[in-house]
Amino acid sequence: MDTRDLIARIKNRDISRRDLLQGMSAAGLAVVMTPAMSRIAKAAAADQATYFTWGGYDVPEFVPTYVTKHGEPPNFATFGGSEEALTKMLAGYVVDVAHPCNQAIPRWIATGLFQPLDTSRLSNWPDIMPELINLEGNVVDGKPYMAPTDWGRTSITYRTDLVDLQGQEESWGMLWDERYKGRLGMLASGGDSWWCGAIYAGVDFKDIASEEGFKKVAAIMRKQRPLIRTYTDDTTSLEQALASGELVAAMTWDSSAVVLKGEGVPVTFANPKEGALTWVCGAMMHKDAPKPDKAYDIIDALLSPEAGKWLIGENGYGHSNTKSFELFSDDELTALGLSSNPADILSAGKFQIPQTQEFETAMNKEFEQIKAGF
Repeated sequence: MDTRDLIARIKNRDISRRDLLQGMSAAGLAVVMTPAMSRIAKAAAADQATYFTWGGYDVPEFVPTYVTKHGEPPNFATFGGSEEALTKMLAGYVVDVAHPCNQAIPRWIATGLFQPLDTSRLSNWPDIMPELINLEGNVVDGKPYMAPTDWGRTSITYRTDLVDLQGQEESWGMLWDERYKGRLGMLASGGDSWWCGAIYAGVDFKDIASEEGFKKVAAIMRKQRPLIRTYTDDTTSLEQALASGELVAAMTWDSSAVVLKGEGVPVTFANPKEGALTWVCGAMMHKDAPKPDKAYDIIDALLSPEAGKWLIGENGYGHSNTKSFELFSDDELTALGLSSNPADILSAGKFQIPQTQEFETAMNKEFEQIKAGF
């Protein structure tokens, strides 16, 4: 996308804040951290705590009880990727609460920049799903570092009127189907695509960093390369291409199917027989949080059923508080690809396993080579 197209899409609100930040990051452009664009947050009130989060989560609806208690939202600062966020904090940027995802937890803890949580200060903690708390690397000496807030899946959004399953189960093989050469889309980040390739290749996540596992995933991703029309982390462009029929299937997150269904496009979010990639993100508290009391208010607000109602209803993502799901009927949850028993969905998915920085570097380098056609 050239600069003029980008500016036009921003003006027309055709691109989300999260997609804009991710696109800039992928292009190597510097992202200046600013408060959210809502009128109330622009002032960056000195008496409010700062929440460092993904673009798109920087809204009052995700911290409702904080707004009720303090009369306005916290100061929002946004990032386009968790590595970008960590790099900024390692360089001295101090916030109260940050928003990483599960595969990054051990590396974030290892920096010494974060403190374990005093869960007695979180009124919503008893209602949080235990399986999300006990993620690998999160609990150290009996104390959790990340309070899980949002979770979701990376899978395939596909046009039900354009893809013929030929009586077969939904599968990751849909994105390797020769019949749809040039009409398939993939997320450009190895943090999603490489792992989904591992699922399809039958590589156990415990073996993903082994020499054999690495080569097996690389081979299947190279096999897929000639079939792919576009690699992008701009989910809005994937949604538009699916809506127009330019693409018949694409790797996306849950929210893309929700958006397209809302526009009347005949799509579904696949439940591949091999399993979907499952991710969990949450709140971690900086060890030098300038406003620790309000930091806990942010975290408790993120864990509230009211926050979950917004997250589920508007985005189709799961929430960590079981009471959030009670605010929807079974039919509403089914339409969103969720369930009144979210543990069923989580148990059917595949959680990423934290890896070393060496693996992350090697994987991203290899994937960039593959996307470039080498």
